[in-house]
Amino acid sequence: MKQQESTIETNVSSIVYLMKNYAGYNLWANATLVNWLRTKPTDVLAREVPSSFTTIKSTIVHIWNTQRYWLSTIKRSEPGSFEEFTGTLEDAFKGLVEHSDEFADYIESMTEQQIEENNMVINPWFQCDFQNFEYIMQVMNHSTYHRGQIVTMGRNLGFTDAPMTDYNFYNIHGR
Repeated sequence: MKQQESTIETNVSSIVYLMKNYAGYNLWANATLVNWLRTKPTDVLAREVPSSFTTIKSTIVHIWNTQRYWLSTIKRSEPGSFEEFTGTLEDAFKGLVEHSDEFADYIESMTEQQIEENNMVINPWFQCDFQNFEYIMQVMNHSTYHRGQIVTMGRNLGFTDAPMTDYNFYNIHGR
């Protein structure tokens, strides 16, 4: 999905429009954040910073893994393995953006019925039976939360030029 090429049908329900737009936003925001981080010295990005994850790389990998889990849930497929990530920071950046693109493409392809249908989730941590749009929102909120942490981590590393990645900014300038 290329953001400039994204066109969401306007004759769909508000929730369908919002989910498709939010998936595009998530791709744009993750790519914007990654492109900003790519301008920073790798050795500085590797420093530990007090947060829920101690490095920017581990936070990026967590966002990516969580997206992978929830997309597999929405697709009703096996999530695959989540072994310890041993790739480089650039591998993590690339993986997150490519998966965000895959996520947005999949949501864009979903019908209104698929977005609104219930989907039972049973895993070791919880059980729930929500509509798919609620899982999509979970991913979007989760990614936003951790992007904010990364900006704060960057600030603690001396970066004062974080990009604007707010949803409204995307709607006005990012699409």
